[in-house]
Amino acid sequence: MNHHVGFYSFVMAVVMLVCRSPVAAQAQSTDDVVIKPNGSFEVDQDGDQWPDGWANVNPGGSWVNENDNHFLRLTSTTPGKTVMLYQEIAIPDGVEAIELSWKQRITGLKVGKNSWFDARILMEFLDQNRDKVTPNPPAPASRKDTDGWVSKQVRFLVPDAATTLKFMPCLFEVNAGTFDLDDLVLRPTDPQPLLAAAKKRDAEIKARFVPVEQPDRSRWPKELHVVGNRLHDTDDQEVWLQGVNAGGLETLPHDRQVIKSVVVAIDDWNANCVRVPIKDAFWYGESPYQKDEGQEYREIIDQIITLAANRGAYVAIDLHRFRAPKAEHAEFWKDFATQYRDHPAVLFDIFNEPHGLSWEQWRNGGWIDEAEGTDESAFLNDQEKQNNRGFDSIGMQGLVDAVRSTGARNIVIAGGVFWCNDLSGIAEGYALDDPKGNGIMYSWHTYNWHTDWEKKVLATAAKHPIFVGECGADINKMNFIPLADQEDPYTWVPDMLGFIQKHRLNWTGWCLHPKASPVMISDWSYTPTPFWGAYAKRALSGEMFPLNKTR
Repeated sequence: MNHHVGFYSFVMAVVMLVCRSPVAAQAQSTDDVVIKPNGSFEVDQDGDQWPDGWANVNPGGSWVNENDNHFLRLTSTTPGKTVMLYQEIAIPDGVEAIELSWKQRITGLKVGKNSWFDARILMEFLDQNRDKVTPNPPAPASRKDTDGWVSKQVRFLVPDAATTLKFMPCLFEVNAGTFDLDDLVLRPTDPQPLLAAAKKRDAEIKARFVPVEQPDRSRWPKELHVVGNRLHDTDDQEVWLQGVNAGGLETLPHDRQVIKSVVVAIDDWNANCVRVPIKDAFWYGESPYQKDEGQEYREIIDQIITLAANRGAYVAIDLHRFRAPKAEHAEFWKDFATQYRDHPAVLFDIFNEPHGLSWEQWRNGGWIDEAEGTDESAFLNDQEKQNNRGFDSIGMQGLVDAVRSTGARNIVIAGGVFWCNDLSGIAEGYALDDPKGNGIMYSWHTYNWHTDWEKKVLATAAKHPIFVGECGADINKMNFIPLADQEDPYTWVPDMLGFIQKHRLNWTGWCLHPKASPVMISDWSYTPTPFWGAYAKRALSGEMFPLNKTR
């Protein structure tokens, strides 16, 4: 999302441009035509201690020489105040698409309260009358420090009427941080790949539409209950839940793509269960994006549940929070369980990934101190991490009790400790009590860097039904896990599916979203990734995988 800045009190420098005539365009490769010179920030012929052709930034800007290399630095001087380099760049005639490449280094970044308060490059188009022209280019954004200098690149189409590009790298209302920029190049590029991608995306957006359906109870699945270590329906037939996670609503309250994902998962991938991560704050309309107290968000969730139920499938609603349950989470479950009490298609995954706590704390709550040990929370921002330090927890039993206080009998799913990767304590005396409901299924999350499969899950699986709520592997390795610990998906995935099938564990793979790693799809046409999604789709279609070895 692009956000307009309403003040431009910066000194404008003279911009030197290389413009193309039609003749020059024929004689010269587009890669040779640099739209903005001195992108290395090395030239200062006028001796003003600032790179030629670039506007000064004051306060918060500096021209740095480090090991005989010059670059621009933006430094947050006051929490919540934007520091921006503002530059207007003329677009040469005939340019239909632009490639922007650069190097950046981000250190000490503490993002602001809104999701777009980060280090980003804002860009906007103007026409010859200085009116805004849409669509704007994407705004490359970063919410975390980089590991030294990193190279970045983005390509975008130029609207027909655009004559000027407003180029605005900034620390946008962050609380702290330094944003270094170097080797910045703007040049014309071939528009055809971008036009083809835009056409494909337009088709995907049109295909995303799913008609609203009215509940048809004659097509709904039967209510589930626990029998030993299995799930049975009201006909006493065993039900084996298999499916995917349809992500999106845990990060964007207005994400409607997830509606299509649920339908694709059931109709095309043969899932009989879809896990849908959600956020309690969005349920109450507490996002800056929301102006309706959560009404649209709740309607999206309700539509998802109806679409799944009308197809005879189950939905595991996952409260996508981390660390340990708080009293506010119990209040959410009271609200949610009241609305979906005894809905046969709805399962309650009461808390996503507990971690940094003992089994006693996990079950019964108490004071939760700052976490120690292995940290897999690199994807959380500083504020989210801060919110997880030092608080009173009501424990997982408190959440079960909150659900049952509404009279809801729905199956409850409870994830174990260590980011849901360890269920060993359930078999050692920490199972939850559920005298008033249809039973509890214990959730295990495992990825291609986790080991001790049998130790962590099988003792509990002998007594209780297991739900592998998240699993998967990506060809692109996670930077917060030692690279050597992450196994090749082509060897890990078949064995994990074989393990799940051998022990008949219920499971939903992560994730039917092209940007939520490990990715099961490569695009919004739902093309399965060869290293993970293709295997999962084959398993959902009934193919059995041999278990060559456990980890």
